Amino acid sequence: MALLLIGGAALGAAFETLFGEVKIKIKKAAMFKGKLKKIERKLIALDPHIKEFERRSLVLDLSQTNTKNFLEEINHGHDRISKYYSVTKWWNFHKWPRYTTELLELDESLGDLLTILQAQLAPVHLATQELVREIHAATVTSQGQGLQESRFVKGCCEVPETPEFTVGLDKPLEELKMVLLGEDSSVLVLTAPPGYGKTTLVKKLCSDDNIKEKFTNIMFVKVSKTADLKLIVQSLYEHNGCAGPVLIDDDDATNKLEILLKEIGQKSPMLLVLDDVWSGSESLVMKFILPTPKYKILVTSRSKFEGFGSLYELKSLSNEDATALFHRHAILEDGNSNIPNEDVVKKVVEHCKNVPLALKLIGTFLRGKSQVIWEQKVEEWSGDSSPLNSEKALLACLKSSLDFLEEKDVKLKECFLDLAAFPEDKRIPATALIDIWTELHGLRELHAAANLFELNHLNMANLVVTRRDAYENDGYYSEHFVTQHDMLRELAIHQSKAEVLILNFQSENYALPDFLKTMNKLKVLIITNHGFFPAELTNFELLGSLTNLKRIRFERVVIPPLSKTSIKLENLQKLSLFMCTVGQAFDSIQRSKPFPKLEELNIDYCRDFVALPAEFCDAVKNVLRKLSITHCHKLSTLPEEIGEMDHLEVLRLRSCIDLESLPDSICSLSSLKFLDISDCFSIRNLPEEIGNLSRLEKLNMKGCSRLPELPPSVLDFERLKEVVCDEELEELWESSLPSDRSISLKVAKEDINLNWLENLQS
Repeated sequence: MALLLIGGAALGAAFETLFGEVKIKIKKAAMFKGKLKKIERKLIALDPHIKEFERRSLVLDLSQTNTKNFLEEINHGHDRISKYYSVTKWWNFHKWPRYTTELLELDESLGDLLTILQAQLAPVHLATQELVREIHAATVTSQGQGLQESRFVKGCCEVPETPEFTVGLDKPLEELKMVLLGEDSSVLVLTAPPGYGKTTLVKKLCSDDNIKEKFTNIMFVKVSKTADLKLIVQSLYEHNGCAGPVLIDDDDATNKLEILLKEIGQKSPMLLVLDDVWSGSESLVMKFILPTPKYKILVTSRSKFEGFGSLYELKSLSNEDATALFHRHAILEDGNSNIPNEDVVKKVVEHCKNVPLALKLIGTFLRGKSQVIWEQKVEEWSGDSSPLNSEKALLACLKSSLDFLEEKDVKLKECFLDLAAFPEDKRIPATALIDIWTELHGLRELHAAANLFELNHLNMANLVVTRRDAYENDGYYSEHFVTQHDMLRELAIHQSKAEVLILNFQSENYALPDFLKTMNKLKVLIITNHGFFPAELTNFELLGSLTNLKRIRFERVVIPPLSKTSIKLENLQKLSLFMCTVGQAFDSIQRSKPFPKLEELNIDYCRDFVALPAEFCDAVKNVLRKLSITHCHKLSTLPEEIGEMDHLEVLRLRSCIDLESLPDSICSLSSLKFLDISDCFSIRNLPEEIGNLSRLEKLNMKGCSRLPELPPSVLDFERLKEVVCDEELEELWESSLPSDRSISLKVAKEDINLNWLENLQS
């Protein structure tokens, strides 16, 4: 038995070593990355089986030969992986084909090992079942066919003790109680970034008298990142005084779980807490959702699990509560505070960003130290340093989320790190991030936008949508903004190595820096004025030296007449102007043609934009694919020359309230797929031949309340699939279309979202 114990332990240790080595190589791999990823997937599949084999080997008399064979296979794999760096040196290129074969062999052998382990563990399950029957021979049966009572000690799923001291949780506690004590939702998700005190709040909630009176059976399960359904189910059985069943697989565990919960539900109301559920474990949570009366589930997670039921977002502490919590952990056990003056304390609390975990750890770190050390740390944190450098436990907690991003998608992690390039406490335009991610990480715009929503889902950033029709999914992100909690920004800065040029200033005049002349490889440039009024830019001609620039975003700046600047951006593909003064910017542009490859132009909230010059249309007619003019209230007409833009696929004219009509020439836009005239309520008619837009697939005309009728040519649309409109226009469409037309009429929702007002603020 002693030899077996050593063998089992050695197997687990060897496996962990191999697993860790593969992860390291994947992070740094420039070659063989695809094959290493395949090996990693095999190791992930093997992980629970290795752990169970190791655990079972401590109890049962398993064959030492099997353990030895498994150990040799794992060690052999480790030797192969360890050769990576030496093999991939350029002078060893002749070894690359052989090493490729070795990696393929390792992948195959791990697959064989997985099959063998599954076969080996099958008789182990049977043997364990016999042992369980012998240990629990003396059982009593509840209600004839009920669950078997166990001699095991209860407590494996008991609610952990609540900390003696908590602050800032009274209001969230009462709000959570209202949901749990109500009858509406059977699942409640409590979400917040790491370190906010989710678990502490749940412990406090479960010890509340009203909750304990309502739910006489409260079960607390720590799920964590590597969840094992079989172990959870066995723990729930044992917690409820029943013999933990032998479970062959997850399907078996799901069936046994349903039996258990239904049996308990007949006796007492239940509250099941699933603590620390990670993104990607939605299917696990689903297995616990059953139509059982008087049964509710409370999930805590770093991610926003939407669609399960109620979602409650826990916020960071107020300044007062944060200071109180910090004081609690900075005071010595004998009551001697040894804390410097309140100005120093205030600065420390500010650097902790009001995050409970940071306050506890930094308070403990500084407890009992002399005032000079306190002042030294405050000075460090005021410079380039961070509390994350001082407190490894805090960094480890936050970095675990970063590691998860990398495991999920390494480019998603890189996108998160790019947030560090933006100024603190400022909203980040989503379109700016999409531009950066598209060029910097080689993502398609659709994937870059998806990463925005994924970071929001994972609570690594907050996505704020200011457009009134926030529910619309039409690829328009000029009214989407990203904010980030300060502590997560600290993490991004701490870990980031990316270089992105973002020029931020707050003044009436700003000279573009001379170093722009040397940045001939720059692809994305974002220039943002954080002042209230648009700023004059000088040295504008320096942009002409950025020959590889593909995307520019200006915010709150004055754009000079481009025909007089003599700049020419040969490779510029996208130009975004937000709250800029454009004046005569595009006049006479035909002569200079500064943007010969411009594919997309966005003009948003530019209050002095009165007309789109005909010369501009002529200059870009062979290249422009997307034209977006939104919230430009003084725009009253469009030139007939717009109909010459043969490549235009998207024309967006949102909330241009003075626009009275569309030129007849737009009917010649043979490539147009999407037309958006929503909230252009001055438009009184559509072009008679609008049905000639043969490729139009979607038309958004919400808020066009002055249209008395639709032209007969709407019957000629060949590819139109969806029309977004109001109820009045829906009636017009229904009366105009024959019953056999398959156009989807989508009535715009009544939206009370007032976030759009923020766009009018600085």
